[in-house]
Amino acid sequence: MAAPALKNRIENLIAMAQLLERVDANPTQVGARQYLNVVNTVKTLLSEDLPEDALRAVLRACPASATLYENMHYDRSGLSQSPLDAAISSEMSATELLKSLRARAH
Repeated sequence: MAAPALKNRIENLIAMAQLLERVDANPTQVGARQYLNVVNTVKTLLSEDLPEDALRAVLRACPASATLYENMHYDRSGLSQSPLDAAISSEMSATELLKSLRARAH
């Protein structure tokens, strides 16, 4: 692929990922259809063949896009973009909740 075309695709992903961050931070600023359009555009851009280092840089800088990417590839990589501490904490909280619900049921 020609360098200018690749550069353009990376720049488009960065711009749309940043827009998704802004919209995610303040969802009342756009309607549901506009939000869905942004999400679908980011999904399309994340589906393109990009250099791994560029993709990882965008995902580190833009948590909403990282979550979207993770959900797109959950079947292959699980919660690979989620910080391990947060994933462990969530799992432990869920386990405790289930234990307390079981205790109440008995």
